[in-house]
Amino acid sequence: MSEFLMEADEEMLEFFSQIADVLQSFGITRAEAVARVNRAWGHRKFGPYPDLMCHEDADYWAYGLYYDNGKNDGTSVPYWEDNPDRSTWQIVPPPPADSPAWTLPREP
Repeated sequence: MSEFLMEADEEMLEFFSQIADVLQSFGITRAEAVARVNRAWGHRKFGPYPDLMCHEDADYWAYGLYYDNGKNDGTSVPYWEDNPDRSTWQIVPPPPADSPAWTLPREP
């Protein structure tokens, strides 16, 4: 079984892996990073790389999966700014423990 649930070619799966890598840089485990990616897109089928979602880089998607800007307006966090005001950013909770998004063993 692949760590990712979505139907995609190898290059797209590598793109999802890059998103998980960025998520891990926030201090979470690989299992949680993969679960966040699976929660977002595990139910989807993607076209060959570069799928339309590749118009944004892995950082964009990772920040959107991990942070909520706290404004409840549907906009993403401005991670690209030199000195973003992170005072309103909130961490989005990971998927529930019983979610099928968890494909890797959870680390203690």
